[in-house]
Amino acid sequence: MSALTRPRLADWSTVAPVLAVLILVLTWGRELPGYLVPVVAALLAGAVLAAVHHAEVVAHKVGEPFGSLVLAVAVTVIEVALIVTLMISGGKETQSLARDTVFAAVMITCNGILGLSLLLGALRQRVAVFNPEGTGGALATVATLATLSLVVPTFTTSRTGPEFSPPQLAFAAVASLALYGLFVMVQTGRHRDYFLPVNAEGGPVDADGDGHADPPTNRAALFSLILLLVALVAVVGDAKTVSPAIEAGVQAANLPQSFVGVIIALLVLLPETLAAARAARRNRVQISLNLALGSAMASIGLTIPAIALLSIWLEGPLLLGLGGTQMALLALTVVAGVLTVVPGRATLLQGGVHLVLMAAFVFLAASP
Repeated sequence: MSALTRPRLADWSTVAPVLAVLILVLTWGRELPGYLVPVVAALLAGAVLAAVHHAEVVAHKVGEPFGSLVLAVAVTVIEVALIVTLMISGGKETQSLARDTVFAAVMITCNGILGLSLLLGALRQRVAVFNPEGTGGALATVATLATLSLVVPTFTTSRTGPEFSPPQLAFAAVASLALYGLFVMVQTGRHRDYFLPVNAEGGPVDADGDGHADPPTNRAALFSLILLLVALVAVVGDAKTVSPAIEAGVQAANLPQSFVGVIIALLVLLPETLAAARAARRNRVQISLNLALGSAMASIGLTIPAIALLSIWLEGPLLLGLGGTQMALLALTVVAGVLTVVPGRATLLQGGVHLVLMAAFVFLAASP
């Protein structure tokens, strides 16, 4: 029986969220002394890893493509929690944090995770094979969501600056939810087979597509669901506690304030990256692409509506529009993604192209 099929009290994924909640109780409402900052940051990272691990267990129980959906939603909950806690504590300097984090998530998923998955898949099979119908539809949805939520605000005229007016923000939120909901209906129902792994001839692989022999038991899945909720509470609380140290560290490194969003996205998407890499190494490239594009879609389709709702209580404007450099990178990512996805087959070259785009994004985020 695999590690995913049985709960273990001494396992790191059990201990990490429990310790993270314990340190949260001990430090809540207090200013962290310097020696405790690395401890809380380490436990925060451990809670994020544990949350996605337990989401993966639950995902394995429900099977594909529902599993990728569970993982994407879990990651988005963590992302929204980190954004909101930092925006509440950061004041005016965090007015663009939602934009910076969501854009970073899109670039990391559509270039970093996607490129790494194609690279690993091509190294294993010479050619990485996936379903262009499902992957192409997911990429089109991501491109539409990103343009409506992150590009259009730069060009609207109702407000000065890259922000929506309240009616425009409400429309973007509703449109994002509608598109995301429509995609979920297509992915899990009418065209579920478009998102299942395929073999070298383009035919379907096993129905689960997860590469594991045994699904977790009901007890293991319930145990992971409980620990997932515990980990999410720990992530929200510890993020609020350690947020001043994160912002101070960015300033000390002489990095732009917007780089905080990149740090959040990298932290949140690290477990997702590991899960996608494992799937690609097992020749389940379609699962990896489901994770990558599903996370990008959930990051926009769920985060923007959540932030739009919370903006009623948050002070100051909500800056969503991208700058010129960011829009150029987004446009190049979409074009490269289309050319990668359409054939349904990719080599090392396509993986390398997306990884170079990922590197360009990180470099320009640190040195705009």
